[in-house]
Amino acid sequence: MVNGLVSRKIVQIDEEKCNGCAQCIPNCAEGALKIIDGKARLVSDVYCDGLGACLGHCPQDAIQIIEREAPEFSEEAVHEYLHSREEAAPIACGCASSIVTSLEPAPSQNTAQASTLRQWPVQLNLVPIKAGFWNNADLLLMADCVAVAQPELHSKLLDGRSVMMGCPKFDNGREYVEKITQILKQNNVRSLTIAVMEVPCCSGLRRIAELALQASGKMIPTQTLMISVKGEISRI
Repeated sequence: MVNGLVSRKIVQIDEEKCNGCAQCIPNCAEGALKIIDGKARLVSDVYCDGLGACLGHCPQDAIQIIEREAPEFSEEAVHEYLHSREEAAPIACGCASSIVTSLEPAPSQNTAQASTLRQWPVQLNLVPIKAGFWNNADLLLMADCVAVAQPELHSKLLDGRSVMMGCPKFDNGREYVEKITQILKQNNVRSLTIAVMEVPCCSGLRRIAELALQASGKMIPTQTLMISVKGEISRI
């Protein structure tokens, strides 16, 4: 580290390509991006975790992840920054994940479903790196909220799969990348299914999986499923 700088991955925006559409803004859970003078700009290096959740939401292909010297990402600084923004603007806006919505419950089918859970624990922060239930497994990496939104979770997603779940918005993304990388490296995983919610902040989980898969050096069949707030499943 020189003068408080480290070589790490960080977002870079091509101002020539950026048209100021702001589609990237709600997809950065850390609030590192902001439209300034009609262009998306990085507010501060310390707010960017380098995971690139914003990448897939730029229609102009103006965002890329590069490696350069920058201050280390600071979760504490992010929390303080987001808190200061909430105090300045108490009305929720900008992030579709936080929009309050009332939903009409679907008619009850009154059919009990047997649990298809194959292991415990299930939280990414708690699951072991090496375990029998990872070997020859079809692995499900699932966002926490999927469990609440998808009424047929056990039959449609869990059945026949080992699972790990977490929240890309509130948990430590870099730690997730490292742990999933080791799980993929040290076990014979047959396939990987990523299940995320349709809300923008959830897209980070897909990026986490991509980085872990790349770092593991494994060639594993992968699919991503998107779950709507009404529980509908679609393939990305």
